[in-house]
Amino acid sequence: MSTSRMSLRLLGRSYLAFVLAPEPPFNEWLAELDARLLHQASFFSNRPVILDLAALSPTMAETQHVIAAVESRGLRLVAVEGVNADWVSPRLAPLPGTPMPIGVFNPKDADGKPPPRQARFSLAEKPDLNKPAASLLVEEPLRSGQSLIFPQGDVTVIGSVASGAEIAAGGSIHIYGTLRGRAFAGTNGNAKARIFCNRFDAELLVIDGLYKTADDFDPALRGAQVQARLDRDVLNIEVFH
Repeated sequence: MSTSRMSLRLLGRSYLAFVLAPEPPFNEWLAELDARLLHQASFFSNRPVILDLAALSPTMAETQHVIAAVESRGLRLVAVEGVNADWVSPRLAPLPGTPMPIGVFNPKDADGKPPPRQARFSLAEKPDLNKPAASLLVEEPLRSGQSLIFPQGDVTVIGSVASGAEIAAGGSIHIYGTLRGRAFAGTNGNAKARIFCNRFDAELLVIDGLYKTADDFDPALRGAQVQARLDRDVLNIEVFH
């Protein structure tokens, strides 16, 4: 009697993740992180977090201390980088291949000042300026929980982006509906990228690593047609006609 074998399918998917990069002195950095979590607990929103300890240069014991401190705050830690791989458990082993984090989070940025370059949101790979710009047209709304990652260029959405949904684009983002979720433009280091939407009600905006959360938005902009752009390392959100 012959038996048929079920086919095995291997699918590849991309996920957005934040990178936490502690800086010395660690206790001060940790206090700043606690302050951000207290006032903006939804900032990470169950986001996978990668811990980059290169700036701390910790010993093995210090590495364990930092990991415990981060995990005790309810953050979803998925990998640890910047230290000897043998110092961390297999579940936190450095991820293989070239990482594509959407951001390096520095809680000291909470004072509203432009973050240092290493604290900006960025993709690991820089763009090839010799290649023509690409664009992606999305002809349906993005529902809550959906993530769209397009580092090659601009993204245009004919519809709305729901709360809990997110777009990450290497270029600009154009939304012909309501933006209620998160938008990350210029993720490949494009400081000229912009974010446009017909109705503004976003959770988070990021351009070339400079970001603002919902708590930072001018209430008068809610429901307006806006554009977001960088001007001398400041993320400006303004009414657009």
